Amino acid sequence: MATKANTMPVISKLYCSYSQVVFVARRTPHVVNGGGFAVTNCSQLVVFWVDGCGILGTKGEIVLRDMEGDALLLKHRKGGRVEALSIHKRRKGYTSDYKGTKKLVFTLKEPRSCLAKNDAIRISTEPKRSKNWDFEINGYFPERDCSIIDSVSNIVPLIGVKKEVEEVMASKDLYHVVVKPGTGQDFVFGVIAVLDYIHGESTRC
Repeated sequence: MATKANTMPVISKLYCSYSQVVFVARRTPHVVNGGGFAVTNCSQLVVFWVDGCGILGTKGEIVLRDMEGDALLLKHRKGGRVEALSIHKRRKGYTSDYKGTKKLVFTLKEPRSCLAKNDAIRISTEPKRSKNWDFEINGYFPERDCSIIDSVSNIVPLIGVKKEVEEVMASKDLYHVVVKPGTGQDFVFGVIAVLDYIHGESTRC
């Protein structure tokens, strides 16, 4: 039985499609540390790119941009004494309006490996869609084999990140992302950017 697409975008309806879309993410080679990655569509046109902390000059920050270079999403690590006492690390994703006012759109909770190594990475959106969490990472990003599922878990994965070419994947520089119908592509790549940073890859200084 086919699952009906959920067309409620997390960030913007501009980046939702009623059909499945396949993208290719490729690490940008011009910056050695914290450069980021570019995302192309089937026509090999850049749709999104992510600037890492090496470009931004601020540790812990990442920016998702559209094809025009406009910032769609700013992500940074929430620190402080409260987080230091928590078993989770929290990473916040914000949008901003033309005045520069930030608006929280999601919070990603990363378990601290020494205390909660078996816990999944979970994401809560604003406004909240469920009581505890809205999405969960299923699989392992560094192996390029993972997906984002919703809190019901029997719904089809929102994305899949799998190996593109074995020889290229040895350097983790190229992989494809399948975005399901009705899913916000900007949200998907915002989450992938955070996963990339967590695992010390192209966006990490």
